[in-house]
Amino acid sequence: MASRNSCFAFFAALFCLGQVAAANAQLPDFTPLVEDASPAVVNISTKQNAPVHGANARMPDLEGLPPIIREFFEHGMPGIPEGGQQREAQSLGSGFIITADGYVLTNNHVVADADEIIVRLPDRSELKAELVGADPRTDVALLKIEGTGLPTVKLGKSDSLKAGEWVLAIGSPFGFDHTVTAGIVSATGRNLPSESYVPFIQTDVAINPGNSGGPLFNLQGEVIGINSQIFTRSGGFMGLSFAIPIDVAMGVANQLRTEGKVSRGWLGVAIQEVNRDLAESFGLERPAGALVAQVMDGGPAAKGGLRVGDVILSVNGSAIDMSADLPHLIGAIKPGTKATLGIVRDGERETLTIQIGALPDEGEEVAEASGRAEKSSNRLGVKVSELSAEQKRSLDLPGGVVITEVLNGPAAMIGLRPGDVITHLNNQAIDSASTFGRVAEQLPKNRSVSMRVLRQGRASFITFKLAE
Repeated sequence: MASRNSCFAFFAALFCLGQVAAANAQLPDFTPLVEDASPAVVNISTKQNAPVHGANARMPDLEGLPPIIREFFEHGMPGIPEGGQQREAQSLGSGFIITADGYVLTNNHVVADADEIIVRLPDRSELKAELVGADPRTDVALLKIEGTGLPTVKLGKSDSLKAGEWVLAIGSPFGFDHTVTAGIVSATGRNLPSESYVPFIQTDVAINPGNSGGPLFNLQGEVIGINSQIFTRSGGFMGLSFAIPIDVAMGVANQLRTEGKVSRGWLGVAIQEVNRDLAESFGLERPAGALVAQVMDGGPAAKGGLRVGDVILSVNGSAIDMSADLPHLIGAIKPGTKATLGIVRDGERETLTIQIGALPDEGEEVAEASGRAEKSSNRLGVKVSELSAEQKRSLDLPGGVVITEVLNGPAAMIGLRPGDVITHLNNQAIDSASTFGRVAEQLPKNRSVSMRVLRQGRASFITFKLAE
């Protein structure tokens, strides 16, 4: 019996070792990738001469002090230049060389406001870098160092990347040069609240301060992203890392190199997400697309016939699943070219061809309105007034009503406030207080109803249901 048990244990151990060996055989060997790619990954440090203000920038008042203490301050402290002391601020990040003559990609936030940029190569030689250009909207910066025959990375394509693929990062977290971390792609096309023009690659690769601007590789040793951000509540890595797709980054870099700036397509609309209630209200089969909440007067959308209440479902054949998909699709279109938009209007699918404009540097907000003549609607629980001709002109509206008082009722429950301007109700344009009252009285019960509201220059659609 003992011999039998020993034999069983022996074969069980062999089986377990075989399972481990099989599992290890399926894991990638990153060694060749790291050896080939590392020479083109660089450390980036910056210096910024920042004035020190306040008490630290001034010599203390020495009058009345004992001679020995006065002598210590006079001879023991360094001179302070007129206008305040200068301190040297530093930041640390990563980057990678994309051309043999010294063009380097990194993040904008790594080099922003720097007075001096130093690129340290793997052989520990340091070179001063020139900032060719930067694009805060995508957080991409292009640098240039002097050199020939420099090692370069291989550039891949990020548009074919899929969730579950192995990826690897090389960077300088906390200043530890050429640190290698690996993981998988968690998702693609991820939209972050603070970013409109980047469909981020989400990974579980360990990224920490200092990794910013470094490359993200696929198993073929090709750069498919620039490590840019992490989601954290602790300040350190928590398993959620985000990289800028290399297709986006190179598009920006090429414009910075040739034009010195980045031009983006612009539609001239304000949009919002289509939730389940809005989808029902607009006759959509499922929540999808970008709902047009506002059309800028004189913008490309207005000239092309796009209207408030239209739902944009596609751009040049690319589907809009989430509203955040629209900005980076439009932004990638060259200004002056035409784009085909698939939309839903009044429950019917249509196609519009619009000439895309150039994204302006700054937008203008519309002033908030106030009203006079009141008209009440007890069904919604609001009092409204007509917009004056001056208010319509300043708001650039053909019509609408302004809320002067919110009573108890549906309006209070959905968060309406005095000063809000209602321009559409139940998919109908509101051109006067009488039209508002008529439409409000005919609202259906127990079905999602949409309302377009303008608040402090920002328009959005909200939904609600009237009970029996």
